[in-house]
Amino acid sequence: MNTASAIDVFRNMLIACAWVTGPVLAAALVVGLVVGILQTATQVNDQSAAFTIKLFAVAAALALLGPEMLTQLVEYTRRSIGSIAGIVQ
Repeated sequence: MNTASAIDVFRNMLIACAWVTGPVLAAALVVGLVVGILQTATQVNDQSAAFTIKLFAVAAALALLGPEMLTQLVEYTRRSIGSIAGIVQ
């Protein structure tokens, strides 16, 4: 295994992680910002409300995008397992 193939494997892993975690993190970020702005505007500082709303947003993102995320993970796993023979040589 040379340095270029190790970097390629690592790069592919980071890209797969970004595709899988990105939508969930983006949903939590957007909902957190909206809830924070609304709490600031209404001067209601209830931490459990913000957590509950973000929890529902993340659950909805996982429910809607879960199959696509699983497809991405399966494709990455197939590519990784398929490239083992080339990496080991």
